[in-house]
Amino acid sequence: MKKFISIIVSAVLLAGCAATDDNSSDSYVYIIPNDAVGSDPSEIREQPDDSENSENAENSEPLENPSVRLVCAGDNLIHSPIYKQANRRKGGSGYDFLPVYEDVKDIISSADLAVLNQETIITNEFEPSNYPHFCTPEDCGDQMIEIGFDAVSISNNHLLDQGEKGIKATLKYWSEKHPDVVVYGASEKAKEDDIPIAEINGITFAFLGFMEHTNGLSLPSGSDVSITYLKETERIKMLVEKADKLADVVVVSPHYGLEVSNEVTEEQKQITQNLVNWGADIIIGTQPHTAQPMEYVTKPDGGEAFVFYCLGNLVSAMDQPLGMLGMIGGLTVTKELDTGKIVLSDPEAIPIVTHYEKSYSNIKIYRFDNYTEELAEKHGCSNFGYSYAKKQFEKVLKVVDYLP
Repeated sequence: MKKFISIIVSAVLLAGCAATDDNSSDSYVYIIPNDAVGSDPSEIREQPDDSENSENAENSEPLENPSVRLVCAGDNLIHSPIYKQANRRKGGSGYDFLPVYEDVKDIISSADLAVLNQETIITNEFEPSNYPHFCTPEDCGDQMIEIGFDAVSISNNHLLDQGEKGIKATLKYWSEKHPDVVVYGASEKAKEDDIPIAEINGITFAFLGFMEHTNGLSLPSGSDVSITYLKETERIKMLVEKADKLADVVVVSPHYGLEVSNEVTEEQKQITQNLVNWGADIIIGTQPHTAQPMEYVTKPDGGEAFVFYCLGNLVSAMDQPLGMLGMIGGLTVTKELDTGKIVLSDPEAIPIVTHYEKSYSNIKIYRFDNYTEELAEKHGCSNFGYSYAKKQFEKVLKVVDYLP
């Protein structure tokens, strides 16, 4: 895992003071403040003469603007064939999920900041379970961090699959086993207005996550757990505006859109524009389980935000052809030191295919660049084919420059 500073910012902000190094020069000047006129000279402070340093600073090269390469992945949707295969790799004692992600691991590990949507709760307090009420072994979460993910959104429709106890268990797992990982999209009620902040390469990122629904499940009245639905417009506006004041870059993960559709809805577009108007910079969408388009969105000040409407599945054992097609998004975030302006550049979409064979055997993610017609012929999903996949990716990724 990459190293970066992670803090939770609440309503109280702390102001920091910069320390200065001792000056080795023997040249000093006396600084006489206005209220020191008439004072005993012995009481007047002696300070280093910075004239030589100032002259050197003027002649030095300007500091390079800091930048962060961000990558983001869609739903890590752990159906039973995935965790059962992982269990068999360990001889029935533990789970080895790593071979599934082998072909995309370097994309994740090489990023400065890698963001994942963990679509299933992760805990060992419940037995592993499949759709419709998922639960995933903790080994999976551990190995996602081993691969290189730094931030994990848990804002999705399966968050309450194991009820209040399940969400508490997954929050406990992340906070106790991976306290340096940014986990967002749910929290303890007492911390519901706290915003996770991470500093990477001198740029601060705030993270927020919201979902359309939780499959008809809800928290009990008076629960000490907090989640926020996209219909809670005023609360979301408050949180995004607050995050915008606290960080250079606001990342929002909305779980929205029609399932198994690569068409962006008008509702997705309106929610996205609202988030941008309130201060969001990067929107990482999930829910439709397949790749959707991406684009720049104009901010009220004339700047640009960027939206991945849906990244699709990182992995799954779905049985629909569109569910086999996802992407890993990429974006460079640069902070201009002279203006403080954030610039988003070099957007990238790396198409990926979830491959499995008969009876969901040999589940693995492939970059489409590394996927072959021979592999596609073995795919266990009916009506899936190489030409089908290529056509769908070309349809979704209309801006050629976004392709790797």
